[in-house]
Amino acid sequence: MTTAQPLDVQPTPLALLLLGREADPKSERGVECPGDLPSPSDPDLVERARAAKARLGDKVFVLGHHYQRDEVIQFADVTGDSFKLAREAAARPEAEYIVFCGVHFMAESADILTADDQQVVLPDLAAGCSMADMATAEQVAECWDVLTEAGVAELTVPVSYMNSSADIKAFTGRHGGTICTSSNAKRALDWAFEQGEKVLFLPDQHLGRNTAVRDMGMSLEDCVVYNPHKPGGGVSPEELRAAKMILWRGHCSVHGRFSLESVRDVRERIPGVNVLVHPECKNEVVAAADFVGSTEYIIKALEAAPAGSKWAIGTELNLVRRLANRFADEDKEIVFLDRTVCFCSTMNRIDLPHLVWALESLADGKTVNRIQVDPETEKFAKLALERMLALP
Repeated sequence: MTTAQPLDVQPTPLALLLLGREADPKSERGVECPGDLPSPSDPDLVERARAAKARLGDKVFVLGHHYQRDEVIQFADVTGDSFKLAREAAARPEAEYIVFCGVHFMAESADILTADDQQVVLPDLAAGCSMADMATAEQVAECWDVLTEAGVAELTVPVSYMNSSADIKAFTGRHGGTICTSSNAKRALDWAFEQGEKVLFLPDQHLGRNTAVRDMGMSLEDCVVYNPHKPGGGVSPEELRAAKMILWRGHCSVHGRFSLESVRDVRERIPGVNVLVHPECKNEVVAAADFVGSTEYIIKALEAAPAGSKWAIGTELNLVRRLANRFADEDKEIVFLDRTVCFCSTMNRIDLPHLVWALESLADGKTVNRIQVDPETEKFAKLALERMLALP
């Protein structure tokens, strides 16, 4: 009998990032946060946040994404989706500090759209986006080479979702493309097809597919998925030449969890329920839903809903729970679409201790966790964002 020898296994750089044991400023996750945070059990955290914000006065402007925890969102001067918040930041030139309670790509967009003398702060650098991490600059450059070899690059216009890194936004700007949000994706695609014959949609395949098929009348056969982990993207040159939509193989880790079974289950449990989902959900979920729309659409739909109506919402749980509490007095029954509790883990990195630490540091004259996009990247990313702003 031989003795098994121990395996000499070394963790990969990606594994170390996921464990939070290495630092990569260009990654959307796995970056350690410097400094000593107050204890999460500190009973004075709320008062400390209020006091620090009061000391800063008009010098600070706090943005809170809809998916943030209630303990954080209470300190936001403005709440909204990623693009609304970036625009709000740009509309506050008097604010010396923009504290972005969201994730990394959102803070990057705010830095791109604000003045050079304004400082954008992300309370926890490990608050990233797994979807944005699914498309790196190197992978997208390789994809463009594949499209070039297939003879379709010059016919293709890149359209990148707001939920992407500054590097991907810059790639989009360099190649004549535009950015889109979940609420204006159809307008962005209409514009793109006026410029070329095909679209490379980054990085969320579901939003691209749902917009093309549901909103623009294309077929599923018009779409192919480019997988950056396979040679040539896993698609043949013939498939690329035949496709109208070249979808990047990326997805939202939260919205991708919802299934057709989730929809069927909630309809059985709650007769007469309205199923309302985000377009980042899978195509079969969107097809089975009653209503589909962006985060802002979801909020407005529930505001306009009649008393006594029942709703199952397919989006991040912090927002769903907040809406359920908000409309409870109006006898609107609002539930999470899936039985499994699922927060956005990276969005939830922004907690009260991190926010207190960031605000108190700023109040003491020390800027922490500043997000800065380099000038060359900012130039082309801003160009892509400005194309979106100019959409009719």
